[in-house]
Amino acid sequence: MKEKFLTFWDLFSVFFKIGLCTFGGGIAMLPILERELAENRGWTDSDELLDYFAIGQSTPGIIAVNVATFIGYKRAGVSGGCVATLGMVAPSIIIITLIAKFISNFSEILWVQKALKGINVAVAAILTSAVYNFSKKSVKNLFGFFLLVIAFILIFVFHVGTAYVIFGSAILGVILAACRGEFRKAEESHD
Repeated sequence: MKEKFLTFWDLFSVFFKIGLCTFGGGIAMLPILERELAENRGWTDSDELLDYFAIGQSTPGIIAVNVATFIGYKRAGVSGGCVATLGMVAPSIIIITLIAKFISNFSEILWVQKALKGINVAVAAILTSAVYNFSKKSVKNLFGFFLLVIAFILIFVFHVGTAYVIFGSAILGVILAACRGEFRKAEESHD
């Protein structure tokens, strides 16, 4: 029982710290999640974390919360997923509640406006770094590079919804793997 409590406490406290210390959400959190979860704790590795990010991006909800749920589930089942998710969202709930309670017209305060402009610039830098590192790890061959370019064009030039691009990319990946006989090879290696 004590071991289970410690596992839950680890999950909650790690994701609470991540939720408290990160701005920008989404992919901007990838470097922090990778450092905390893969490098410092060994709860996952970079490739698995990228898989969680891809799944988290294509499912409803906030990417970082989805990743917290996946990691929590991996470590301690459904209860672990719930505890990790609670840890990730608790700082935002606390901060937003305090802002709503004590500061009326928060966004109209001059120093808040200036701080948010500074945070936006920092988040842009974090996002740029995260996208660059994410693409270096994800694009492993010519097909991946081709898919990256096509997806970029579809999203930014033709304004195709990201859900369609993700779904289409998944289908292309499965078709390519089938054409290469990778499913057959995987079955033979399991026999």
